[in-house]
Amino acid sequence: MKKWNVGLILVLSLLVLSACGVKKYKPLAINEAVDICVICNMQVKDDAYATQLTTKDGKNYKFDDIGCMNEWKEKNGTKDIGMDYVRDYNDKEWIEFSKASYVYDESLRTPMAYGVISFKDSTAAEDFVKEQGVGTVLTAGDLASREWKQNTDNMNMDMHGEEGHMDDHMSEDQDGMPNDQETGM
Repeated sequence: MKKWNVGLILVLSLLVLSACGVKKYKPLAINEAVDICVICNMQVKDDAYATQLTTKDGKNYKFDDIGCMNEWKEKNGTKDIGMDYVRDYNDKEWIEFSKASYVYDESLRTPMAYGVISFKDSTAAEDFVKEQGVGTVLTAGDLASREWKQNTDNMNMDMHGEEGHMDDHMSEDQDGMPNDQETGM
């Protein structure tokens, strides 16, 4: 009987030790005072459009738009990503990228004008499409195979009654040159 107890204790100990080695990834809070999108260098707002990923070695990258996170993935690949997160459009809760549902329409206003909004589930995404009268519901797999384009007509538009995202961060026109009002022309 003692041999069984010792064996059982050994097996349980191995299970506990092996579980300790599993990395758990968690989304980090957004700090608007310091968080900058690693792709476009714009402020990451603590809003429904913020996304982030953590690499397997523990580095965290935050983005102001899901399109910027996609651009990072295209440049760096996905094999070293431990976990990536998006936010639910309705309540800003963090969701694993692969488990979320998405709505795309080029007319949807997002910080960098990619027109993709994330939701906890397909029902919430479908409800949004019905309410707005525009959009296509997509999965994470659908996003991986789509062509990502910005609708530059939406880049300076008012979102949720706030100033346009681009206007919050710079007063230059889109090619990086000061506008005529700043130069007195």
